[in-house]
Amino acid sequence: MFSKSCEYGLRAVIFVAQQSSKGEKVSLITISEEINSPSAFTAKILQQLTRAHILTSIKGRYGGFFIEDNKMDTKLSEIVSLLDGDAIYNGCGLGLKQCDANSPCPLHFKFIEIRDNLKTMLESTSLKALVDDLSLGTFILKR
Repeated sequence: MFSKSCEYGLRAVIFVAQQSSKGEKVSLITISEEINSPSAFTAKILQQLTRAHILTSIKGRYGGFFIEDNKMDTKLSEIVSLLDGDAIYNGCGLGLKQCDANSPCPLHFKFIEIRDNLKTMLESTSLKALVDDLSLGTFILKR
């Protein structure tokens, strides 16, 4: 459902949030390794997230990426909208250019429910909630 850049972006932000909750900054290389993403591709994604003030970046020897405490309440929907736009909330399940109630694809009415549930989940899930879940040791970010 998400583009590759959005998938990597979500994993990167969650990983950085997890490290930031421990008071740590992380390098581009570390992020790339931890989310299994090419570093050049990851750099572009991190740049977008930094420009949008979701991540903060400090250059230099003691620098790296981190998330400020007041950004831990960022909802996943903000990150998805930044990286993928809003097409996921109103696009066709089969990728057709024209698909609506008047000219539905075979998945149209079933896909509406899935899109609505996805939107609700993304709008109600914060980075802090995911970091808390990860700290329980039940969930993973990397296989």
